[in-house]
Amino acid sequence: MDRPARELSLLLTSPRVAPGLMSASAWEIVRSADHVLAADAEAPVPGALRAAGVEVRPGRAEATPGERAEELLGLPGRVVWVGSPDGDPGLAEALAVQLPEEDPPTLELLVGSWDTPGARLLDAVAVMDRLRSPGGCPWDAEQTHASLTPYLIEEAHEAAEVLDGLDAATGAPREHAIDELGDVLLQVLFHARVGAEHADEPFDVDDVAAGLVAKLVRRHPHVFARVEVDGAADVARNWEQIKADERAASGAGAREHPLDGIPTGMPPLARAAKVASRLGRAGQGERLAEQVGALESDGDAGAPLLRAVLELRERGVDPDAALRHTLRVVESAARDEAD
Repeated sequence: MDRPARELSLLLTSPRVAPGLMSASAWEIVRSADHVLAADAEAPVPGALRAAGVEVRPGRAEATPGERAEELLGLPGRVVWVGSPDGDPGLAEALAVQLPEEDPPTLELLVGSWDTPGARLLDAVAVMDRLRSPGGCPWDAEQTHASLTPYLIEEAHEAAEVLDGLDAATGAPREHAIDELGDVLLQVLFHARVGAEHADEPFDVDDVAAGLVAKLVRRHPHVFARVEVDGAADVARNWEQIKADERAASGAGAREHPLDGIPTGMPPLARAAKVASRLGRAGQGERLAEQVGALESDGDAGAPLLRAVLELRERGVDPDAALRHTLRVVESAARDEAD
């Protein structure tokens, strides 16, 4: 019987990183190995190793974890095992059971590559693609931008509700925030996947991401260029000027009125805050206050609400968030009294 392996390395790599992009230490161990075996010698990682001049041979076909452990422990010298994408369930346990008491090999998990930040987004894109593709989910396959829009709005409101109390909460609420933000992300991925199927003007998630990156870089010249700013107020002014330049470059031209572009479908309280903000930046804040006063004198039912919005904005308070907080307090007190 062959002498047991003196060193056995189980190579772990991220499926979200290009196969050949491994750490220098991993490449050093692989290149110096006496035997490199793979669960699937034709898979991307073994292919990258062969392209770099490493001899890779397939392991025993359809072996059980116990048979695989016996195979690896029976090889001499330094052995590297390039596992299957599912992580070879049961192999580590089988190796522990069969490890010889005399002259045992050195076992190690050799991490060749790690996920980079944001790598799991690739999984989300792949899952969404699977759901929408033939053989996937019939309900997902039937959706359109129009049918999905109500869900986007609903999920955004649910996320806002959870995020409002996030800073003051611990434990489960943070798990809820992760869940709700995932639901919002799903809507973005879903719309991008539907857009990819357009016959004449398709767009996909990479187009969405590329547009976002370009916009963020363009609108933050104080970070990505040599523009200097003195605080957040300067950033906000530059942001508005850059947006105006973008509209001009796209042929849309400057807004004819400060209120142009505010979505009519916004919740009324949030829309009121946006109207007040736009008019304030346009130098029409005092005129708006006077107009609200005149409407109050005429008995306009909505004027006191708009007055409250203006007063909260002067204090730097988001009216929509403030009302959500107050409602939570009232609802909680009402439930406590009912109990």
